[in-house]
Amino acid sequence: MARVRYQSREVTDMDKIEAFLRRVRIGHLGMADGPYPYVVPLNFVWMEGKLYFHGASGGRRNEVMAANPEVCFTVCEEYGTITDPVPAKTDTAYMSVILFGRAQPVEELDEATQLLQEMIHKYVPGYYNRPLSRQHVDKYRSSVFGGPVRAFRIEPYQITAKENGVEEDKMYQPSAT
Repeated sequence: MARVRYQSREVTDMDKIEAFLRRVRIGHLGMADGPYPYVVPLNFVWMEGKLYFHGASGGRRNEVMAANPEVCFTVCEEYGTITDPVPAKTDTAYMSVILFGRAQPVEELDEATQLLQEMIHKYVPGYYNRPLSRQHVDKYRSSVFGGPVRAFRIEPYQITAKENGVEEDKMYQPSAT
């Protein structure tokens, strides 16, 4: 893991980082579109040390990743505001993870099926009463744009994480008015 600016907030426990990545629901995919940054919020799953997402098979995101597959993915969760008698010492309780890797299309149907099954388990647990079939995944078309869906994998080569924990006795509670 790379050195982080706030070393006192650095998280190095991979079990904690992986549990966080399995639980949090939205992440932001950062890409370089020529000289310009391009960031897209996404649903995702963390599975077997890799991050997966899916979506339209066309569009700007896919064009940018095809031209430059180097990406970063950021996940953050805010837990509230930590108060202090000194206004400049007010802070935020949070955890965040940033990973760097190469976005690659998932070509194997079994891997795509497993990824989509994991997304169902994460985002609508218990809603469907049977597993996805390979045939369903192979023939799936987006209800939004009508075209095929593409799955992607990021195998991270660097992961950094930070946390500023909740301080129960200092958390801001708005007064009822």
